[in-house]
Amino acid sequence: MARARGRTVARQMLVWQLLVVLVVVVGGTGLAWFDARQDSRADARAQSLDVSLAVAASPAVLDALDDPDPSVVLQPYAERVRKATGTDFVVVMSTKGIRYSHPNPDNIGKKFIGHIDAALKGKDFTEDFRGTLGPSVRAVVPIKEDGEVRGLVSVGITTKKVDDEVFAVLPRIIAAALAIGVLGAIGAALANRRLRRQTHGLGEQEITRMYEYYDAVLRAVREGLLLLDPTGRLTLMNDEASRLLDLDASFVGSTIDRLGLEPVLVAELTSGRQLQDAVHVVGDRVLVVNQAPAHWDGRDVGSVVTLRDRTELQSVTAELDTVRGLAEALRAQNHESSNRMHTMVSLIEIGRSQEAIDFATRELDVARRLTDRMVESIDEPVIAALLLGKSAQAAERGVTLTIEPATDVTGLATTAHEAVTILGNLIDNAIDAAQSSDERQVSVTISSTTRLLRVRVEDSGPGIEPQDRETVFVRGWSTKADEGTGRGIGLALVGQLVRRHGGEATIGESPLGGAAFDVRIGS
Repeated sequence: MARARGRTVARQMLVWQLLVVLVVVVGGTGLAWFDARQDSRADARAQSLDVSLAVAASPAVLDALDDPDPSVVLQPYAERVRKATGTDFVVVMSTKGIRYSHPNPDNIGKKFIGHIDAALKGKDFTEDFRGTLGPSVRAVVPIKEDGEVRGLVSVGITTKKVDDEVFAVLPRIIAAALAIGVLGAIGAALANRRLRRQTHGLGEQEITRMYEYYDAVLRAVREGLLLLDPTGRLTLMNDEASRLLDLDASFVGSTIDRLGLEPVLVAELTSGRQLQDAVHVVGDRVLVVNQAPAHWDGRDVGSVVTLRDRTELQSVTAELDTVRGLAEALRAQNHESSNRMHTMVSLIEIGRSQEAIDFATRELDVARRLTDRMVESIDEPVIAALLLGKSAQAAERGVTLTIEPATDVTGLATTAHEAVTILGNLIDNAIDAAQSSDERQVSVTISSTTRLLRVRVEDSGPGIEPQDRETVFVRGWSTKADEGTGRGIGLALVGQLVRRHGGEATIGESPLGGAAFDVRIGS
């Protein structure tokens, strides 16, 4: 597949991540410098105010204000304080703003440049102002005696000195920002490497097209499709699979054993073996399941499971099997009739006419009694034909099939096709089981109206173990080895039809020695 302009998703993400890192580093550096500058100015204000309050509270300053020339005392004192505190100026002035001290002695006696109105009212304040030493951060505090303002003190630090302190810490800020930028770039490179590996170096247009095509294919395909990761977790499920398994999107991400599937199917899907056209009953459906491993660059990335709905096909197959059984029964009856005819002809040829008449009378009486019983107790011709055919089929296989006198069919609570599927599979299973016993007996009792269908089929076979009775109708259970022909589907179809109609199917022990299957549909 051609690469879209040679720009992979991983490379684009790397560029964006580096841009984000750059913006964060530059913005963070700017914010750190601004914060440091604000902190430095706040510290300068606090320091100026503290020094001003200390000078204003000094008794020596208050006494010097009464001298004829206060500067003689205040100038040396102010300079000592300025040097000790690291401030740029300490100015003591009169209430009219005339300086008594200044770092530049030439400014002594001149008027103070700045605001003093609030201080004259007895209030302390700080301000940014440009004076004789340039822009500065200053504090102005009144000198009070008995509540009366006797003079003023202003202490300040030049803005240049404040900024110099900020620039002094700027290298550390830049170093920290560079360290963060390097770590961010390394993280972006590692993320890019992982993303490139996960996207297989594809561009965004390629990924978009792949998603659109794959989504369209998954929705259009007629088969159910499941993708499992190596741990057996469901990673993808198309609409058909959701319908067949009766699952919604919330099951994506769950392990296969949490999807409500039959244990046999779960075991096969998690075994790691390849499945080919395995037939399973899931809910009310017969599904053909295939599973194949999925590999990428020699790595096992899970498996692909496909599901095909065989329910209708299985129903048609069951119906075909029933028709075949009837045809086989007719063939068997024709064979038996031919044998009887030859016997009677041979008896006549050898002059045994009375024996021929007696033989024909007995055979006709047996057939008549069976037919009369069917006609009297079964109003549904399809059921009657099925039982006649199964009787002949059982007789050919050496099994005696008995239609109990309690049989009474006046209507059907299901369709004729569904009734044939239920009854035919139960009788076939019973005949197969009875063949392995010495008695070779099968008993059938049917009670059916338009609202209720009750079927009981008993055999003289080996029976069914109690631990297997709960699973006989659920999964494709069979006592015969599965040779790839889908054995075990018959009883599963019976269970499927019973569940579809909200009925009940149970298994018990038969007086004949084998199993007794009871089916009840309707009320």
